[in-house]
Amino acid sequence: MVQVPRRPVISAPTLIRSLARLSTFAPPEAAPSLSDRMSQWLGWTDAIALSSALKSAPPAATPGAHAAAHDPASELARVRAALAAAIARDCGLAAAPGGQIRALSAAERQRAASFAEFPAYRQRYATSQQTMDTAISALRTRLRAQLARRVPHTARLASVDAVMERVMAGRERTLLAGVPNLLEGHFVRLRDTEQAAMAAPRVPGAPPLAPAGTWLDTFHRDMQSILLAELDIRLEPIEGLIAALASVPPGENVSEPGQHDPLPR
Repeated sequence: MVQVPRRPVISAPTLIRSLARLSTFAPPEAAPSLSDRMSQWLGWTDAIALSSALKSAPPAATPGAHAAAHDPASELARVRAALAAAIARDCGLAAAPGGQIRALSAAERQRAASFAEFPAYRQRYATSQQTMDTAISALRTRLRAQLARRVPHTARLASVDAVMERVMAGRERTLLAGVPNLLEGHFVRLRDTEQAAMAAPRVPGAPPLAPAGTWLDTFHRDMQSILLAELDIRLEPIEGLIAALASVPPGENVSEPGQHDPLPR
């Protein structure tokens, strides 16, 4: 298997550490505080929208409204599993009969490696990101609807989350759109390292080389690990909403206007 020198990196989220391990990207030693980041990312219109969501009265309960039948944690597990399977397919793993995922055979690997060009993988990565974006946004909307039917402070949280998703979505897409640029360098280094090893004179007694095309198999696994790390980051707001739902019994509904609102304003 082709090996590329990898550098130790500082403690950071899995996605950042993985990118630093596979590329020349170096994460900052001291990340700015969340408040500093937010001040850079939020414009004055965004700040007004967020303030309004925090101060406005929670919506009144919809007559006859009931929580969704699906358990939120189970729904999250289902969405995560479906997205992980889609990532495996987009990362170059072949689908076997019945929808199962299998690794490429040696012959398939060699053929794929001989024709591999990074633009195709850039498109695959973008496809995976779009699939994650669509599925997670839909789940987030469903969870907000459940929060809005609970007590006032969870209803307000649903309003705040809707504003935050709208405000941060563009920034998130811009930042994550740069990930394929880092992967491209890794793709080229793996390919060039194997080609150089194949072209170098063989030294008597040296261990045998890995089969041709192994570098692409390595790249597939590394791209998959990056996408799964990105998936974890994208799901963090979902996990927060589920924790909020779990903190309130499902039988409790949004209080009628005039009832006590336990959330300080």
